[in-house]
Amino acid sequence: MLLEGINHIAIISKDVERLGDFYREVFDATVGPTRDHGPGETMTNIRIGPATELNVFVINGNTEADRQTPMWGRGRIDHIGLAAASPAAFETIRTRLIDAGAGDGKVNDFGRALSTFFRDPDGLEGEVLLPKD
Repeated sequence: MLLEGINHIAIISKDVERLGDFYREVFDATVGPTRDHGPGETMTNIRIGPATELNVFVINGNTEADRQTPMWGRGRIDHIGLAAASPAAFETIRTRLIDAGAGDGKVNDFGRALSTFFRDPDGLEGEVLLPKD
């Protein structure tokens, strides 16, 4: 393969501080500084893995972060799947998601991987996956 994975996912938020706190507390993410990204627009990088970031944009007057529809009706990107670093990391994340009220803790067995779903504070659905040996 010519690629090593995903470098970043760009998302729109209304409250980057709240979102950053969630990813820091649940996933041990590193939240970078917020900087101007154009008129009425800021960008904050949230590092969620060794080479993967969420590029979070807050745009004055943009209501896209409010739009939440059922699965498969959310647009071109429906949800994000995050890879747990280990079985222990998967369990830690699952517990933190329950504690944060962001997930019910249910573990799904999809054959090649186990997964648990969550919703971040902006309503973006995510899934944490653990490959099975």
